Amino acid sequence: MSTWMNARYAKLRCTSPSTFLRGASSADELFATAALLGIAALAVVDRNGVAGIVRAHEAAKVTGVRLIVGCRLDLADGTSLLVYPTDRPAYSRLCRLLSVGKKRGGKAKCILDWADVVD
Repeated sequence: MSTWMNARYAKLRCTSPSTFLRGASSADELFATAALLGIAALAVVDRNGVAGIVRAHEAAKVTGVRLIVGCRLDLADGTSLLVYPTDRPAYSRLCRLLSVGKKRGGKAKCILDWADVVD
């Protein structure tokens, strides 16, 4: 067996059903499968939101698989970036950024530009 197969692995881009029409597996399913496969951590990165984090947190507690909180930001220019807040102040900044984009975008939309991310 090669060395990389023995290394601990973290999946850094899982989408929950909170990202409508993109994420199919529930947090329970994602984290249970990760535990069965020996995956050490999963990052839940829903599109322009953090709605799936609460269920992911609950599933992580049950399975022992580490949750990495994240978000996929789809910007108005077509750029996508994955962001991972590392502490409460960073999570607060992310939530404020998402609020700006959702206020600007209206119902079920989020409009963000690079300038918003930089701020």
